[in-house]
Amino acid sequence: MTTLTQDTAAGFVRLTLGHLGRPYPFKMDLVLNGPEDARPPAEHHPIFHGSFDWHSCVHGWWQVMRLARLYPAMPEAAEVRARAGVMLVPEKVTGELAYLQRPGAAGFERPYGWAWLLALHGELARHDGPWAAAVEPLARAFATRFHAFLPKLTYPIRVGTHFNISFALTLAHRWAKAHDPALRALIEARAGDWFLADSDCQAWEPAGDEFLSPALAEALLMSRVLDPDAFAAWFAAFLPRAEQGQPATLFTPARVSDRSDGKIAHLDGLNLSRAWCWRAIGAALAPHPLEPLIARAIDDHLAASLPHVAGDYMGEHWLATFALLALVGD
Repeated sequence: MTTLTQDTAAGFVRLTLGHLGRPYPFKMDLVLNGPEDARPPAEHHPIFHGSFDWHSCVHGWWQVMRLARLYPAMPEAAEVRARAGVMLVPEKVTGELAYLQRPGAAGFERPYGWAWLLALHGELARHDGPWAAAVEPLARAFATRFHAFLPKLTYPIRVGTHFNISFALTLAHRWAKAHDPALRALIEARAGDWFLADSDCQAWEPAGDEFLSPALAEALLMSRVLDPDAFAAWFAAFLPRAEQGQPATLFTPARVSDRSDGKIAHLDGLNLSRAWCWRAIGAALAPHPLEPLIARAIDDHLAASLPHVAGDYMGEHWLATFALLALVGD
């Protein structure tokens, strides 16, 4: 399998540092309550106003901070830490919190951006620096939103885009294990409510603009909330023909016809996120007869999209994060 090297990591960091503070183009998630709200993105979001949109900026920071921790001696790591010292500070976090209090902001970035902010805080907590303490109030604000939202979400959201609940809860669960035991318990309970009885998944995917696999995102979440034996039994019922390579779509990379089209370019992210899911699912099942098929699927999906992390800004502003998930995990 392809692995992460320091040279590759440095390339990802250089790519992402190039757009973390890039002010335009930027896609706002904004309800205008009056003409005074028509302001530049940086005035609404003192930290996360680059990388085309808020959530990509958040997970871009997760990516560069993680790589700076994994490869602290690479020259780019010093630039990451210096940039964090300017941006991830309490006064700028206060500005981000103020945005959440605006009328019409209750659904802001739900649940994808919420989960990535928790992942970012979880990464910052692994560093010897002031950044986690600075960002913690924002993480707590989004955790509070998860606490309020999950009990009233009657049905799971299974789409392969930003609204997918399994992906968000996988990231949130990792954070909650260290920082919020009550949220961890809530996530585990809701995952059971929604998914424990699922069986014989048909995996009618991908849709034309998906960057997540609804089937594999669900399986990955269940691998985190169930013990190994329970997960193995659940997976055997959920994908009963997996050892025969079925459904074939889960083992076959998506084809990307136009990487300058932001929605179609999502399919590169699908290939990378599937590689991440398969790697984690395989580790949870091991030892298992499916391992050779999983290894081949990972290699095929990486080969299809890893070379295209850079090249067009529609993918360039976010794909390195998903490449890091594919190569190292969350």
